[in-house]
Amino acid sequence: MRSVDRLFARYGEFHRNRTNKAIHWVCVPLIVWSALGILWWASPLLTYAVVAMAMAFYVWLSRRIALGMLLMLAAMIYSLMLLQERVLMVSIAVFVIAWIGQFIGHAIEGRKPAFFEDVRSLLVGPAWVLGDLYRRWGIAY
Repeated sequence: MRSVDRLFARYGEFHRNRTNKAIHWVCVPLIVWSALGILWWASPLLTYAVVAMAMAFYVWLSRRIALGMLLMLAAMIYSLMLLQERVLMVSIAVFVIAWIGQFIGHAIEGRKPAFFEDVRSLLVGPAWVLGDLYRRWGIAY
């Protein structure tokens, strides 16, 4: 089994409940966006460095997942640029609300978040959402 399939299967074990999955579909991208926003406020250069490290992980997982993540991250960064001086306040608010959503989802699931067992899950989560989208669209990864 490929690494991407193993990691997605393991992450999926923590996300079997339909409501929790739906919450993750919304909250995971919002958490990524808001975390990037906080980084962007601190330093655009730091943001690009973090994205580059994440992209190395995604390339290791799958080139097609990496391409999708690159497009998604680029769109997120572009949207953050549009916020200008409001980026920190908006990002913090979205970050807090999205994490509350995540923990509500896991309370419904009855299982703690995957990152408590494997910190890589913080990077796997966004790719898992994208991988699910790929499967729905019939795109192999």
